[in-house]
Amino acid sequence: MKIKKDDRVKVISGKDKGKTGKVLKTFSNENTVIVEGVNKIKRHQRPTNNQKEGGIIEKDAPLKVSKVMLVCPVCDKPTRIGHKRLENNEKVRTCKKCGEIIDKV
Repeated sequence: MKIKKDDRVKVISGKDKGKTGKVLKTFSNENTVIVEGVNKIKRHQRPTNNQKEGGIIEKDAPLKVSKVMLVCPVCDKPTRIGHKRLENNEKVRTCKKCGEIIDKV
């Protein structure tokens, strides 16, 4: 998967189109990601021993990876991801718009 944890992404389709947020968790088996503050759902929670409070709880639900686009930290625009090998034969992600390296080396 080209999106990793702690990446900043922008939603490109769906009810939250245009929102940006940080990736909290990735699920590579299902090709989904959880983005902070995006795709909120409400769940009714009964009080338990672990959680004393009951009521309606808002949670972040997973989004398909195809609905999000990585925001380049250099040019600050949503971009596709390219790959490049460095001199030490390390594979890094690059921005298709500005050509800069996305991964911290």
